[in-house]
Amino acid sequence: MEAGKLRKDAIGLAGIVFMVIATNGPLTALVGALPTTIAVGNGAGAPAVIVGLGLLYLLFSVGFTAMSRHVKNAGAFYAYIANGLGRPMGVASAFTAIVAYGALQLALLAMMGFFLSQALQDYFNIHLSWWVSALITCAVIQYAGFKNIEVSGRILGILMVAEILVMLVFDTAVVSHGGGPQGLSFASFEPKTFMGPGFGAAVVFIIAYYTGFETTAIYAEEARDPTRTIPRATYAAILIITAFYALSSWAVVAAYGPSQVTAIAQKDPGNFWLAIATTFAGKWLADSISILMITSLLAALISFHNTISRYVFSLAREQLLWQQFAKTHKTQQTPYVASFVQSIVTVVILVLFGMSGWDPLLVVMTITAFVSSIGIVAVQALTGFSVVCFFWRDHRGVSIWQRLIAPLLSALGLLACLVLMLVNRDLLTGGIDTPVIRSLPWDVLAIGVAGFVVAVWCKFKKPVVYSNLGRTLN
Repeated sequence: MEAGKLRKDAIGLAGIVFMVIATNGPLTALVGALPTTIAVGNGAGAPAVIVGLGLLYLLFSVGFTAMSRHVKNAGAFYAYIANGLGRPMGVASAFTAIVAYGALQLALLAMMGFFLSQALQDYFNIHLSWWVSALITCAVIQYAGFKNIEVSGRILGILMVAEILVMLVFDTAVVSHGGGPQGLSFASFEPKTFMGPGFGAAVVFIIAYYTGFETTAIYAEEARDPTRTIPRATYAAILIITAFYALSSWAVVAAYGPSQVTAIAQKDPGNFWLAIATTFAGKWLADSISILMITSLLAALISFHNTISRYVFSLAREQLLWQQFAKTHKTQQTPYVASFVQSIVTVVILVLFGMSGWDPLLVVMTITAFVSSIGIVAVQALTGFSVVCFFWRDHRGVSIWQRLIAPLLSALGLLACLVLMLVNRDLLTGGIDTPVIRSLPWDVLAIGVAGFVVAVWCKFKKPVVYSNLGRTLN
């Protein structure tokens, strides 16, 4: 069995874009999160915030993609930060990213368990606890994680296209009917609407819609012509995500009417999309959205599983984790040990959650999603600063816009978003206020500090290993 090598030339531009958009889970964000965003955020102004954060991430991608031409490593953020801010900060970010993506996977599994159990009961009269449905999902995810990345790309591509098509049908129906009671209103994009009360809360929720776009770099080792493919995939993914979210969120606001949409979302967020889809296109569209919500979650889970496996694989290859994690399958050339152990850990945690009796949405999802959000945004901000430092010593022919202005502005913007998350913590945790919840930001920080300490220890105890951290394949 060979260690340290992923399948070369396994995935092209379209496959990577599919993986990334699937990671974002278009229907998961729109159907699962948008009603809450409208209800507790800036109401009808949500589409404008989506566009604003899309522009912020496009700005981030300027430096991110410039650096991707020089750093090719399945550890992505870890490798970028190690090369820019130093190896200890790189390892600290890797530990944080693994926990953050793992927490997000648990949040999605809690949602998946809830919606899958509900669907099985409604359509087949089968009664299963949410965590049992989540365990069944884990088996599907593990199979996809074991198979080569091209297979995962095909599965995710099919699911993603189905999600986008069903929402485009809704968007078209709204436009063809001339909108709702207030017509095709563009009030969402007026400053008095999107900058009104709840703007900060909307940013807190909507920034999570973009989680996963950065996973383009994780597939650099498996991509065809990564120097060109990764930058193009990153820009394409952000543009598609932003356009799709902005269009569909605007359509649903126009369908209900800007003056009424907030009250409706507050009253019945669970039925927010299904009711209006039935009104404009018929029950068949509502049923399609309900079913594709489950496949959207499955697609996102498969993609995040692949992401975590490659982070663990990358650290093991550089001798920071158990060496068996660096093994790749003889025929599939996937990090199958990292994938399998990740599944075992996830299953154990799910069983503990299930035995605790915690509500999957009100407790499990809110807590794990909060940990994920602050961890990922913190690592993204560090990546922005790392781009500046990386090109500071050697410009490598990169323009000042790519190596300094864009990455610095995006890093500062992401730090501002992180502050908003911490200030609006109660919104992200569903109002749950316990010592454990209050300690979560410090717990995430402690994980990063642990990674920093491991790297420093390695510097003195394993200097050869330390000197190669973040450098593999560069």
